[in-house]
Amino acid sequence: MPGQGDRMDVCECRKFPVMLRDVQAKWFGFVANSKNNMPPVLVSKPARVAAAGTKPKLIDEYIGRVNTETQGLSVAHMRSPGGWVEPGQTPDFDEFTVVLRGTLRVESQEGVLDVQAGQAILTSKGEWVRYSTPEPDGAEYIAVCQPAFTLDGAHRDQE
Repeated sequence: MPGQGDRMDVCECRKFPVMLRDVQAKWFGFVANSKNNMPPVLVSKPARVAAAGTKPKLIDEYIGRVNTETQGLSVAHMRSPGGWVEPGQTPDFDEFTVVLRGTLRVESQEGVLDVQAGQAILTSKGEWVRYSTPEPDGAEYIAVCQPAFTLDGAHRDQE
């Protein structure tokens, strides 16, 4: 295959091969366009990230500031137990969430929405929002933040 000698092996979290650092920075920074052909970059595993809220919630970041040093976007797999409530926040990022299982409750200044499995919700940066999982079985969902999530950028309410 052409270029097979330059093929990238499975990338370990935060340890990119030096010769491909520029390629990966462009790819993960979304500088790539049709004029710059970028090879696929495999993210071999997520990074477990600490979660806020009343009960333990699992956050596995696949793409973002922690796992791939990506600034422009983050993609995380969330699993929160029933009865979990996160502090309200006014984030510096837009968030796109797809619920895979259960119900994710989203409170905003406009009211309350229950997002069911198979549905998605978009929340805008600068708007107050609070997430929770009111059902006993909790929820599982994928969250995409643009730009990538940061704890400081969440601007969580003081409890």
